[in-house]
Amino acid sequence: MKRPIQLSLCVLLLGLCACTEVLPRQRGYLALPQMALTTDALEFGLRQHTAFSKEAAAGGYGGGGGGCGCN
Repeated sequence: MKRPIQLSLCVLLLGLCACTEVLPRQRGYLALPQMALTTDALEFGLRQHTAFSKEAAAGGYGGGGGGCGCN
């Protein structure tokens, strides 16, 4: 019973050591193109246009409305 408590305490301490505060001047280093969810904006736009054309609906990516006019 003592072993799982020690293990969980060790994992908790390692997790707390990994947390750090990012200064505003350091955020540019974290905003690399490799860290983006979609690396190619043009390809993402074309895929979204294709999906909107097939589904006959738009929205869900930060824009308001779903195409039905009920907003």
